[in-house]
Amino acid sequence: MIKSIFNKLIIATGFFVSVCSYAQKDFQGKAYYQSKTSVDMSNFGRPGMSEDQKKRIADRMKSIFEKTYILTFTQSESIYKEEEKLEAPSQGGRGGRFAMMSSSFTRGPQYKNVKSKSLLEDQEFFGKQFLIKDSLPQYNWKMGSETKQIGKYLCFKATATIQSNAYDFTNFRRPPNREENNKEQDSAKAKEAEEDTNTTREIKIVAWYTMQIPINQGPGEYWGLPGLILEVNADKTTILCSKIVMNPEEKTTIKAPSKGKKVTRDEYDIIVKKKTEEVRENFRGRGGRGGGGRRG
Repeated sequence: MIKSIFNKLIIATGFFVSVCSYAQKDFQGKAYYQSKTSVDMSNFGRPGMSEDQKKRIADRMKSIFEKTYILTFTQSESIYKEEEKLEAPSQGGRGGRFAMMSSSFTRGPQYKNVKSKSLLEDQEFFGKQFLIKDSLPQYNWKMGSETKQIGKYLCFKATATIQSNAYDFTNFRRPPNREENNKEQDSAKAKEAEEDTNTTREIKIVAWYTMQIPINQGPGEYWGLPGLILEVNADKTTILCSKIVMNPEEKTTIKAPSKGKKVTRDEYDIIVKKKTEEVRENFRGRGGRGGGGRRG
């Protein structure tokens, strides 16, 4: 019991020191996050595609679903963007509908202002630049007493549940097999694909935040806890902080993105769904063929 009281005193003292440290107006920090999204490959590819072919495509997709982001933050503002890297040379080959869709997404900086509760995101989709303007999502966080250590930071667990109707690009489905000429099967697959596009899903979010950095910021659109969020598990995605730099010598100007066609989140989701269905129909009409053609 004495040990427990001692630990609580250490936490309380650390929190008090942290609050005093972060009260300064020119305070700034940088947090580096690794984002990984698991992919269901069980239904991916053409019927008869070899495991080696699947593996090559999975390796190419790894760069799409494993990213490093940097969150630059102050007390009230943050900018979240992908760490710049040299692009690996293209290996060519088949990627089908997914390769076409994924290569058409370019996610730009995401800006959050927790005072005005506003969110701005720069997004390029099929050659068009959009500026998604929205209010910050309101999470009904349930904060528990469970803790764990992430690096040198003691973190507390919080959970929330949201409803999402965003299209899930990680759940691949085989196109209809034209050789079988099974209209009933084709119809079932088309209906299943349509449900993927329109269904609202319930997603549970598990977040770990540290009160040693007492700001209500976090990676991506996550925010609203009494400390910086260092880890998020939501649906098939895990975002984990790997490094934090407090008050770096070289300050970064946090500037909200301003270029692109202004749309709301709902309007942008409709644009994405319509284009996704268009690509799906074109892909289906070609019998599921896509990518770089036949090899000689």
